[in-house]
Amino acid sequence: MHVALAALLFFGILTVWVPALWAASVFETGMFALAAAAVLRARRNPPRFSFPLVPLSFAVLWGVFQLLSGRTIYAFDTRNATVRWTAFLATFFLGLSLFHSSPVRHWFRSAMLWFAFLVSVLATLQSFTAGGRVFWLFPSGYTDYVMGPILSRNQYAAFIEVALPIALYRALRRTRDSMLYSGMAAAMYASVIASASRAGTVLATAEIVAVPLLLWVQGRASGAAARSAFLRMAVLLAVFTAIVGPETVWSRYWAPDPFEGRREFAVSSLHMIAAHPGTGTGLGTWPTAYPAYAITDVGGFANQAHSDWLQWAAEGGLPFAAAMAALFAWSLRPAYRSIWGLGVVAVFLHAAVDYPFSRPALGSWTVVILSMLAASAPSRESGGLSSQV
Repeated sequence: MHVALAALLFFGILTVWVPALWAASVFETGMFALAAAAVLRARRNPPRFSFPLVPLSFAVLWGVFQLLSGRTIYAFDTRNATVRWTAFLATFFLGLSLFHSSPVRHWFRSAMLWFAFLVSVLATLQSFTAGGRVFWLFPSGYTDYVMGPILSRNQYAAFIEVALPIALYRALRRTRDSMLYSGMAAAMYASVIASASRAGTVLATAEIVAVPLLLWVQGRASGAAARSAFLRMAVLLAVFTAIVGPETVWSRYWAPDPFEGRREFAVSSLHMIAAHPGTGTGLGTWPTAYPAYAITDVGGFANQAHSDWLQWAAEGGLPFAAAMAALFAWSLRPAYRSIWGLGVVAVFLHAAVDYPFSRPALGSWTVVILSMLAASAPSRESGGLSSQV
């Protein structure tokens, strides 16, 4: 079943660019089917309870509550958003059921890492040669910075942020294959530079610093070994970054107003929150509610708040935002202990300035790592978090 889950996740990423609803529908339906099979299997050997089930279940029930009580300004969008959160819940439960086995977790992290690496190579080449066409074949409506199958540079960066700590961890912990994983990490990091995502570059760089530092702090790598592996990795990172060129992302940091557009969306979102603090406008309804709270004309359709955190509070009210904050807070300790799971923290931070949880497949990429952290969390009998990677 873990192979089917991997195939479904990869399908979701490779089709995330498709504007028609069929791609997301196939992904969600497949996830529901796998989760149903996991529920049947769990009757004999149920997975142990894990806290993320609470906020994820709350998200689904909150959407149902908004629909049944009429606390949404557009029921169609709230239904779609509730289905998306149900897919996240199904993904987490499925992972919790499958990843209790250390070899399965190890295999799955390897699969995710290799997939992300191959996509990063494809994305970098495509960004320089395809003129905005997805896989060099399909028009995207954009002329540049289309990164593989992901149209948004920030969403692409969030995708890489999930897998990059796995490559860094292996590069520093595995002597025999250190060069291989250093090269994979360098390629993925360089692809984020090529995407010119400012937040992505900052967070990916923070991961590169944090992984060796935490390995040293936790005593899982000697100072000499960490320095040697880090220097080797730094050389590859510098070479790969020089190849793709850091000029574009660097110039974006010096834009006259780097928060243009996002600032206005944030202010409008805060007005929405103030007007509907208890139950929100309805999950998925930010684009419908926005015109009534807009403080500027952006000259186009505003589809997202460009901050998942503000959008969660606007659409679901403060209770929904509190549930997501509790989920994020829970993730900090297992991510710190595992080190390879730091990508979850990075994506939640990235969500402050973008919307990586807006797509079922992209959000599930993070939820899968979250389920691994939950499944490998220490039990009362064990002494610590499994670190096999």
